[in-house]
Parts: sequence; structure tokens; C-alpha cells
Amino acid sequence: MQLERLTLILEIVGQKGEATVADICDRSDLPKPSAYRLVQDLVGAGLLEPVAKGRFAIGSRLKRITHGEQTDHALIEVVAPALKHAASEHGAAFFFSRLRGRAVEIIHVETPATGVSFLHPGLGKRPLHACSCSKAVAAFSPDLVLSQRQEGRLKAYTEFTLTRIEELEAELDLVRQRGYAECVEEIERGMASVAAPLGETGPGATMSIGATGSMRVFTPAFRAKIGPEIARMARDLSAELTRGERPRVSGSA
Repeated sequence: MQLERLTLILEIVGQKGEATVADICDRSDLPKPSAYRLVQDLVGAGLLEPVAKGRFAIGSRLKRITHGEQTDHALIEVVAPALKHAASEHGAAFFFSRLRGRAVEIIHVETPATGVSFLHPGLGKRPLHACSCSKAVAAFSPDLVLSQRQEGRLKAYTEFTLTRIEELEAELDLVRQRGYAECVEEIERGMASVAAPLGETGPGATMSIGATGSMRVFTPAFRAKIGPEIARMARDLSAELTRGERPRVSGSA
């Protein structure tokens, strides 16, 4: 019964484009207190979102689920050529990540043709507090930080891992200021990475691109140089994804 009511509300809002609780009650025969509570549950889950005072529309999370252009395959098809070009230009492995539930997962990697660089430890989920791809997303997803706060102490992978929520929040503030995140031996000794989100809001805020390599290459000077370049590359890719076109791969990453 509960699932049927939630589905009915989503159908009503989806058909109207925008709807108030009163609109939902008129079309569903739900009591106003029940409709209001269910709408708030859907907002909390990201399936609805407020667009004006008392009005709601389909939320960004549901749009990401239902839009075919947001599948892994469709995204990688657009992003991969730019990552491949950047990997060859910079001689480093470049990766593409996205939010999956409450975890950030690397879903695609491009390495230089020379084979001199590699990504460690490869595809898969990354801890929120100890990887640049995750921090780049978490900086613009406050609910992820809240969930970490509820879980308690953060796991230390190395002596450089951020293990206090206060440290993580300060790090995410820095990410928002400069537009990219860093991971310096926080998950693996001798390895560093830099990543930037594809946007500060909307679907782009749930995705990031970045590069990784050894500390011998990813020195402070190199990270300071490549960080803004990756941020610009992320903005270009976001624009291309929005237009549904392949990104240009000429010029600097």
C-alpha cells in the first residue's frame, strides 16, 4: 500500500510537471497529512524536489535513474576520448567516477599508450574521505558527509588519511574554493591523485574526472598545475554532456 501511494504521487507530479500537495490530494484521494508526509519522504530520497513555495517536481535522483543518457555506457562513450587524450598528453592515468548510492565508484580508466603509468587499485568503489574522486563529489553533496558523521570514526588507510570529520569538512571547503580535490598518500603510500567534479549542482555534481600516479610524478608543483586543468576539462565535458555531443579532444586537458 505504501509503495503504491508513493508511486501514485510520482505519477501525478510527473504528469503535471509541477504539483502542490493539494493537487496530489485532489487526484489521489489521499488525506492531506498523509500526502504531505509522503511528499517529504520522496523529497528526502531525492525523487521529488521543491521548485517553488509549496510546489514540487520530479527530483534529480529520479531523473538520473530514468534518463538513458546517464547510463554508464552512454557517459563513458562521451568522456573516454577526452580522458584518452589527456592520458597521452600528461603521461598519467585518467579516470571517470560517479556516485552510486552513497559511494563513489571509478567506472572507467584511460592509461597512456606508453604504459608507463597505472591506476591503483583500479576500478571500483572509493572511500569518501580518502580518494580525490570521492572528495570531489562529496564537496557538493552535503548528505554524504552527514552519513559519514553518523557512521563515526573514519578508517585510516595510511598515516596520512583524514580520520576526523572536522578534517574532512575542512578539506571539502578547500575543494569548493579551488575547484578540485587531492589525495596525497591517503589511501596508498607512494600514490597521489587529483580530481574535479563535472558540476556543482545537478547530475554533474555526482560525477568526477581525475588523474593518478606516483608521488615522483605527482609532486606539489605538478598537482597545482594539473588540478586547474582537470577542473577546466570537467567543465568542458559537463557542457558537452548537457548538449549531448562528443567533447573536443584537441588542445590541453
